Amino acid sequence: MARRIATFIRDAWAKEPVLVASCAIGSLSLLLPFISPYTKYAIIINEVTPYNYPVPVRDDWNMPDVPSHPQDPQGRSLEWLKKL
Repeated sequence: MARRIATFIRDAWAKEPVLVASCAIGSLSLLLPFISPYTKYAIIINEVTPYNYPVPVRDDWNMPDVPSHPQDPQGRSLEWLKKL
């Protein structure tokens, strides 16, 4: 079986080297993420990165002119920012 595959690759390389090289590069690009050590760290970073970041300004009940959330109806106005 291995001899037949080796013969096929040798004959294909003799006839169409560009096609064989592009297939080899394509199969490497499919296999490389599974054997790369960086994949492990990328997965870890993606798991700990939050999807929703906190809003920078939160109301602590001591700032009546600052909206508690940017999507509040009163949060659509920037008058509170002009008064600062």
